[in-house]
Amino acid sequence: MEPGEETVARGEGDVNLSPRREAYVAQHLDAAAGEILAADARWFFRQSLSTPCLDVLASAHGSRLVTTSGHRLLDFHGNGLHQLGHGHPKVIAAIEQALAELPFSPRRFTNRFAVALAERLCGAMAEGPWKLLLAPAGALAVSTAVKLARLVTGRHKILSFWGSFHGASLDAISVGGEPLFRRGIGPLLPATEHIPPPTRGRCRFGCSDEEHSNCLAYLAYVLETEGDFAALIAEPVRWTTVELPPPGYWRRVREICDRLGVLLIFDEIPSCLGRTGRLFVHQQLDAVPDILVLGKGLGGGVFPLAAMLARAAFDRFPETALGHYTHEKSAPGCAAALAALEVIEEEDLCTRASRLGAILLTRLAALRSRFPLVREIRGIGLHLGVELRQADGSPAVEAAEAVLYACLDRGLSFKIGGGNVLVLSPPLTIPEKELEEALAILEAAFEEVSDTP
Repeated sequence: MEPGEETVARGEGDVNLSPRREAYVAQHLDAAAGEILAADARWFFRQSLSTPCLDVLASAHGSRLVTTSGHRLLDFHGNGLHQLGHGHPKVIAAIEQALAELPFSPRRFTNRFAVALAERLCGAMAEGPWKLLLAPAGALAVSTAVKLARLVTGRHKILSFWGSFHGASLDAISVGGEPLFRRGIGPLLPATEHIPPPTRGRCRFGCSDEEHSNCLAYLAYVLETEGDFAALIAEPVRWTTVELPPPGYWRRVREICDRLGVLLIFDEIPSCLGRTGRLFVHQQLDAVPDILVLGKGLGGGVFPLAAMLARAAFDRFPETALGHYTHEKSAPGCAAALAALEVIEEEDLCTRASRLGAILLTRLAALRSRFPLVREIRGIGLHLGVELRQADGSPAVEAAEAVLYACLDRGLSFKIGGGNVLVLSPPLTIPEKELEEALAILEAAFEEVSDTP
């Protein structure tokens, strides 16, 4: 196993098959909730990361989840879509209006919501003009991006990074590099190749400079040697483990792609809008992609919606069905997205994400000085990772899970990425007193786990 690979191999998130699950259920679920969970297990296929479920939700508002048994939790997970919190009133009102006006828009027609959203998103991109296609899921938008890249370049190969996640459909896991989704599935989409990612502090190419020149040289070698790559698809920030790119890395990658005629696709589905302190992540990384994929929070945390934005010059294949999805110009979905963009601007949530993220980063750094388990704190805006490792440097997987369940008991939910990274992503609208509450819970959980023999 190569350096850094141990966390990659542990997957996109935490699973609900922990032995601690039974203790949580006994403490927090009443009989009625237990019956619903049993029915859920009866009818839904079991699958890693989600089923069987941990608890039963009754409501979600703002930063809070409330279970049917009355347990209240601060949601620092949100599946990456709750930038505005749960049920933002402006988003709900926009959806209700669109539902009353145009509940469904057949593909033969367009509507004012879809056109306004397209103009808003494309207008926010640099180096325009841009055009887009909408889809009801991020994996479908990734699929559209890959098809467009092949058409534009006349090439067929797609390069991506091991450990990356680009969706759970067969073509998305083919370009993705998560072992959990690929293992045992059988033949995947051909012409999808992978290289190791540049990982700060644990680079498997032994890079000693900040730009990771060895990683860049290997990437250029792979692209240039075979010569038939249509695109490189990547997460500009590795979202699951909060791995920030080396300084200047994406600028250099952009130069390599330009030199070799390879399109650069950025998958910003999980980060989407505003969380990192800018509307789009790449605006902080000195590199504009040729194709941008958005999803999750694009629908305001309510409606499933994704988008593929690409340079308008690529619009030269009218005879090809790139997307062709039933709900691709959903009026309620587009209304939700427009409302989300308006709220981000009106409430200046990008600035707020930067400010609160800096506070959270400083407070989490204090944990590192108190608890030896905390090896590293990483963050961008209001998306932060607390990496736990044992004294010998090995991933502290059991400790991470113990901290998670200690937090769940006290009323804080978050995700574990890579097996040993506590990933904290609160809503951008979270009141500061709730941020303080979450930090107190996390501190108490670390004290409990550290005192456990």
